[in-house]
Amino acid sequence: MTVELVPTIDRENFIVNIQAAFKKAVVEEFGDDGKEVIPREDVENSFVAEGAKIFDIINGGEIVGGAIVVIRPNNHNELLLFYVNVDCHGKGIGTAAWREIEKLFPETKIWETVTPYFEKRNLHFYINKCGFHAVEFFNPHHKDPHEVDEDFSGGEYAFKFEKVMR
Repeated sequence: MTVELVPTIDRENFIVNIQAAFKKAVVEEFGDDGKEVIPREDVENSFVAEGAKIFDIINGGEIVGGAIVVIRPNNHNELLLFYVNVDCHGKGIGTAAWREIEKLFPETKIWETVTPYFEKRNLHFYINKCGFHAVEFFNPHHKDPHEVDEDFSGGEYAFKFEKVMR
C-alpha cells in the first residue's frame, strides 16, 4: 500500500469527511442526537491555527482521510485532527499515514494529541500502532485548558497522549 500526504486543497471536503468519521464513534456509543460531533467552526479554527499544516491522506489516487498538525518552533508538535474515512478502517491506512507524518517532521521532539475516552479504535491506534502514551485524563474535575466544553455525550472526558521521539 502506498499512502501519501498532500496539502489539502478542498477544505469543504475535509470538513464533511472528518465530521462523518468522528460522528460514527459517537453514534455507536451514545446514539444519534442530530448534533455535529465536531462543529464546522472547530475544524475551520484548526485550519488557521498558528503553525497548522493541513493534509489529505491519499491511497490509490483517492482521498481516504486527513490530518492537521501544528508545528511549533520548539518542535513540541501536535496532531490536532486526524481521521480515516469510515469505509477505509482496518486497512493500515492510518498507521501508514502516521508514519508519513513522522517522516515529514523529523525534528519533532514530542508529538501530542487528545482523543475522547470512549473512542476505542483511537486508543488502540495511538497506543498500540503509533507508540503514544496516555499522560493525562481530562474530565469535569480536570478540564483540558485548551478546550471549550464539548457539546456531545461524553465529550468532557478525553485522554491526552504524547509520543517522545528518539
